[in-house]
Amino acid sequence: MKISINRETLLKPLQQVAGVVERRQTLPVLSNVLMRVKGNQLSMTGTDLEVEMQGNVEANIEDTGEITVPARKLMDIVRQLPDGSDVSFSLNEQRLQIVSGRFKSNLSTLPASDFPTVDTSEVESTVKVPGTAFKQLLDRTAFAMAQQDVRYFLNGMLIELSGDGVRVVATDGHRLATSVLSMGQGVSEVNQVIIPRKGILELQRMLSEEEGDVEISLGSNHMRAQASQMTLTTKLVDGKFPDYNRVIPKNGNKVISAEREVLRQALSRTAILSNEKFRGIRLNISDEQIQLSANNPEREEAEELVSVEYSGADLEIGFNVGYLLDALGVAEGKNVKVTLNDANSPALIESPDNEQTVYVVMPMKL
Repeated sequence: MKISINRETLLKPLQQVAGVVERRQTLPVLSNVLMRVKGNQLSMTGTDLEVEMQGNVEANIEDTGEITVPARKLMDIVRQLPDGSDVSFSLNEQRLQIVSGRFKSNLSTLPASDFPTVDTSEVESTVKVPGTAFKQLLDRTAFAMAQQDVRYFLNGMLIELSGDGVRVVATDGHRLATSVLSMGQGVSEVNQVIIPRKGILELQRMLSEEEGDVEISLGSNHMRAQASQMTLTTKLVDGKFPDYNRVIPKNGNKVISAEREVLRQALSRTAILSNEKFRGIRLNISDEQIQLSANNPEREEAEELVSVEYSGADLEIGFNVGYLLDALGVAEGKNVKVTLNDANSPALIESPDNEQTVYVVMPMKL
């Protein structure tokens, strides 16, 4: 194996691939990135056995071959090389020699035959989506994923392909976020899969560099997202996701319209003196205003009045302020619509500028 390549061409895909690799591994080869040279292409692959990322770049090839090398060390070396420099790789007695200008190093290697791949089943449905729009879809909803819930199916995101397009849903049991990317042509049968949290986070990173279309393929045990240079393959979470249609409230009769940023900033200020553990905040809703109030065990208090459009019955309700701030932080447009029913029912948060995205936040007793 012998190749040369520009540092900038190599660095971006290498950073994406190395990001999948966990720092602590039971198998030494999982700390490595697989480098495979074929034709005029260098492909680099990293995996943690659940998520696999592969990047392909064109390079000047003198000799083909494949080997695995420590991912972090390789990335750190390439990152520290001067901007615009060329770097060459050659395999010499099971060491990968890296040369750039006056710099030279030798990295340890492990055989490519030891490198595992994520098992994939036969593809059942495929759809092409614009990469930028798909990332926006994930950005609007990913915050609602659970992190370490014993209900393991909540530690990820539901992706649903249908004739209407792509819908994503995330919930941790306390709040829910869902958004739809409508397309002229979807798939004939509805197909739902749960993508693990790490798979979603890596997909967001990958799509941040992608402006073209992304091909989404679903199988019975995997999802693959293929972009121009990068391909992500992730195993699926085996479980039944909650029926999101039953969670979204339909009978709210108290509709509040507010300036999104004004409400978000008022909540942020009031939240400073909320209980650090429970983060509770009280909303007293009356004609044309909401009174926000919070207190904590140190007997500190904060309150603020926010002008809104509302002319219904008075209502007092409590929420975890962090959940409200998360939703308002990713909602779009100048205004936000909040629909409520009573003090024990969830809030439905929508943006008039984007009716395809809704947020649901459960109330809390204060």
